[in-house]
Amino acid sequence: MTGVAGTTIEQVRALGAVTEMLVEVERTISSVQAVRDGLLAVGSRLAVEVAGRAGSADEVDLVLRTVAAEFAAALRVSDRTVQRRMTDASWLVERFPLVWRAQGEGRISAAHARVICDAADHLDDRADRDAFSAEMITFAETESANRTARMARRVAERFSSRSIDQRHADARLTRGVWVNDLPDGMAELGMRGPAALVHGAFDRITRMAKTVQHQTPSPAVEQDPRTLGQARADLALDLLLTGAPAGHDTPGGLLAAVTATVSVTVPVTTLIGTGTTPAELNGRTPIDPATARTLAGATSGWDRILTHPITGALLTVDRYRPSSELKRHLTARDQRCRFPTCGYPPTNCDIDHHHDAALGGPTTADNLGHLCRRHHTLKHHTPWHVEPHTDGHYTWTSPTGQTYIDRHPPPNTITFTQDDTPPPF
Repeated sequence: MTGVAGTTIEQVRALGAVTEMLVEVERTISSVQAVRDGLLAVGSRLAVEVAGRAGSADEVDLVLRTVAAEFAAALRVSDRTVQRRMTDASWLVERFPLVWRAQGEGRISAAHARVICDAADHLDDRADRDAFSAEMITFAETESANRTARMARRVAERFSSRSIDQRHADARLTRGVWVNDLPDGMAELGMRGPAALVHGAFDRITRMAKTVQHQTPSPAVEQDPRTLGQARADLALDLLLTGAPAGHDTPGGLLAAVTATVSVTVPVTTLIGTGTTPAELNGRTPIDPATARTLAGATSGWDRILTHPITGALLTVDRYRPSSELKRHLTARDQRCRFPTCGYPPTNCDIDHHHDAALGGPTTADNLGHLCRRHHTLKHHTPWHVEPHTDGHYTWTSPTGQTYIDRHPPPNTITFTQDDTPPPF
């Protein structure tokens, strides 16, 4: 086995043993956290019972404060913190009992449970929540929390009684901006708004920051020493305070010409108004069909993704105008870094030859995939090994011999119906 110089068999075995113990410890922690949530939920239920069914909201809240103060004094924690935990625990235990039970059994982590429940918070029917929970628990047992979050948002749409248009109209009312003060003379500026606009703004700031970083320094000007995050922050404040990236602009005005790019996947039936499957922004965030149609109508060109009508497997990607078809195909197929648990989008990844091109590896879809720089380096400079399969799945083998299957997510192009009516084309 090739690997880091000096690695011995005993060290590899020790790493394998530590990995197994770490997995068991994480399962135990998840189980204990579920037990704690159960106890906090019992405290909330006791408070409601003490207040009585006829008690007013103020009376129930007063008893909740009393119980929270009891717990807080014993735990030496703020009673406000405990009351928030009690509310969250009741929400998990009472609305999503299957998820809570799976966490208690160590099948999923607390992070998995949170993203599953967050995605389905708008489901009002108990049976729908249970069906959704059962499907997502199975998925979460083999995937990371960030990948589970994306799939959960997609699956929740199938069980929703309210369309995303209706929910988006309500959610827009919560848009706003806020400030949180931090130590050392710093502060955070937060914002909530429509996903397409927020992602677009972030992408434009990122492109500006990268443009500044990649400029060739002149003899009188040193290379920009800032990190990407620092450059983003400076440019964002410039734009908000002056209306232009004045503080970091170039003589030719290059930054002002930088525009945003976002990727929107929308089923054709939704695009033409005959389907209800939501569009997705950058492969992760559902957006309302009206926004998707507006973006599609304003763009100069867009990709068509053809999928299998039953399995949803990606068949091909084409475009009416010539472009890098293979890159588009890989982006549509992978949707993120192909290392297990990683969620980096393709725009932040390298396109990697699994079998080195210098050693005869072909430049084909079967031999290419997206890897973020971190996992690209891991693949080439550590004992980790990946083997691609013709169906687009990868088998990763760790230094200790453990294998992990990475399955690319299905494109958001499947319309779920209650009959066997064939598609219109």
